[in-house]
Amino acid sequence: MMDVRIDRSTRVLVQGITGRAGRQHTKLMREYGTHIVAGVSPTAGASDVDGVPVFSDCGAAVAATGATASVLFVGAMQLLDAIRDAVEAGIKLIVTPTEGMPVHDALAARRLTRAAGAIWIGASTPGMAVPGAAKLGFLPSSALLPGPLGIMSKSGTLSYEAGYRLAQHGIGASVWIGVGGDPVKGTRFGELLPFYAQDTQTKALLIIGEIGGNEEEEFAATVATLRFAKPVFALIAGKSSPEGVSMGHAGALVHGSHGGYAAKQAALERAGIRVCASLDDMAAAVGHWHAGNTTN
Repeated sequence: MMDVRIDRSTRVLVQGITGRAGRQHTKLMREYGTHIVAGVSPTAGASDVDGVPVFSDCGAAVAATGATASVLFVGAMQLLDAIRDAVEAGIKLIVTPTEGMPVHDALAARRLTRAAGAIWIGASTPGMAVPGAAKLGFLPSSALLPGPLGIMSKSGTLSYEAGYRLAQHGIGASVWIGVGGDPVKGTRFGELLPFYAQDTQTKALLIIGEIGGNEEEEFAATVATLRFAKPVFALIAGKSSPEGVSMGHAGALVHGSHGGYAAKQAALERAGIRVCASLDDMAAAVGHWHAGNTTN
């Protein structure tokens, strides 16, 4: 079973730390409390970035620091090689925010990480966080209130708004994971369900999906198979989107009824999941559950 919990003691690398995005988000992650112990840049030649030592490859970085997780701020065409570098160094949690990863590279990366027993979150993910402890990626800190609600999302922007609204009502998250919106990815909703089932800090679960693909339907089937006992809420983006048009993410493409809103809603509701019609409806539904089932 995947164990995706991180905390302030988790030793983290940043691959691509010398680039603009790498520098910026390393600073923000460190300010949040993430324990970044090293950076990796094969060509930059820098010895450090704001006091974080920089190595030419993950093997050297891991040998020097004992890092177990990595966030990759590298280009889409370099992503597969960077993932391979992390895997070969023994990194077990890999987070890749980069958009535009070629599908054949994503397939290869999925095979590579699975064979190594590593967890890959991405591509095209805002990252993950244990609110109040650490974050990997660029989830906004204003939306990261600690609490009992597990959050998984395909949509970064919608999840930020959802997390912020919930936080304004005093409802926080246990573990927040952006699985990304690409059709081929490292980790899917259903694959994370056993983790949330056993996680004692998670009392309920919110998934934020979107039209296209079958990930939500697959998740609903897994909920039923595992007999997941915690309350589950769902918010699905793209209810009014036209068929045959990709809306935002590469995976958000509907053909006929396949991948459409109605099919996802029906599958989720058959599994006993409360499908919310809007952000306001979601905030009200989760708020009602929170008020009746927690003692914060």
